[in-house]
Amino acid sequence: MAARLSLSDYDMNAERGFLCAYDAADVRLPAELAAPEEAARDLPKTLLTGRVRTHLASLPVLDLRAFCDEASDGQLRAAMVRYSFMVQAYVWGEPEAPTSLPAPLAVPMWALAKRLGQQPLLPYSAYVLDNWDRFDRAGPISLDNIWMIQNFLAGQDEAWFVLVHVAIEARAGSMLAEIPAIIEAVANGDAKAVEQGLARCAKVWEDVNAIFDRMPERCDPYIYFHRVRPYIHGWKDNPALGAGLIYEGVAETGGKPQAFRGQTGSQSTIVPSMDALLGIGHAADPLRTFLDELHIYRPPAHRTFVDKVRAMSEVRGFVQASGDTNLREIYNTNVRAIARFRTRHLEYAASYINKQGKDSAGNDTDVGTGGTPFMKYLKKHRDEAEQHLL
Repeated sequence: MAARLSLSDYDMNAERGFLCAYDAADVRLPAELAAPEEAARDLPKTLLTGRVRTHLASLPVLDLRAFCDEASDGQLRAAMVRYSFMVQAYVWGEPEAPTSLPAPLAVPMWALAKRLGQQPLLPYSAYVLDNWDRFDRAGPISLDNIWMIQNFLAGQDEAWFVLVHVAIEARAGSMLAEIPAIIEAVANGDAKAVEQGLARCAKVWEDVNAIFDRMPERCDPYIYFHRVRPYIHGWKDNPALGAGLIYEGVAETGGKPQAFRGQTGSQSTIVPSMDALLGIGHAADPLRTFLDELHIYRPPAHRTFVDKVRAMSEVRGFVQASGDTNLREIYNTNVRAIARFRTRHLEYAASYINKQGKDSAGNDTDVGTGGTPFMKYLKKHRDEAEQHLL
């Protein structure tokens, strides 16, 4: 029998889930990164000038090869947070989108992304997973005890949008921690252990959905659409950028435009992990391509975890074959919880984006920040989850 999955092998744990395992606010970058770090922190000031590109283009072109070889994981990820926010601010911080990203941003961003196995723009990991800390380090990772480190414009709505995701990721940790034992219990034919593990997952889903329900408390749809969302778009399938963005000074691109998908909550690894455990799949059609493509935007260790779970889990078949009514019902409870989460996501997409009226450059009411036709996309995956009830 295959060895049990170990969460620590995939940069995750029961207390924090996929959130960074270190205290991000304590990470110190070397002196050579002082200028870009300060420029990133100043974004709430410089974005208001309408001339943010002038400020960012004046940064030094840093060769980060030595830093990428010697820095700690926390330092690499902290630098990724700072640079990826500046990249987004440069692209979307003025009325007309540019055709290229200047070398002071493009060269370090490309090096960091390559070292971390990610794409050279703002990913969900830099926006959410590595961009928070607690006021009381002895306290919980909950909405009354966390703050957002790096901002674009700053303000309540921007922070709340990110921190709701942080709180969800933290609460999901104990559910994700059940996955290895549930897979092992299936392999051992232990229906009771499978039922108990799925019951604990269902309880966590109740809490996750309750946290998600709190989004409107301090994140207003109008403010989100006009002052939060514009900065997190990507440059693939975005009409404002055409074929993409030239990364100046990055030799391996050959001077050709590069197109990458924008930051989106769909890059979170929670739902894909639970889909993988429960055997929830999605039909092969054009929208499936978007789902598969988003996978490469997750940190390498996180996407490997999903791949391993999907390859190892036989939960769905085990439940079907068991004939156990209680086991089937608790399985279905988890499927319904995932469908509820997707339904809420769909409702927010409608109210926070689709109903917000006039588009602006790159901020399309019919296209998600990842470049997908999101209303159709979200409806499809909500419905497909419900179709997996046993």
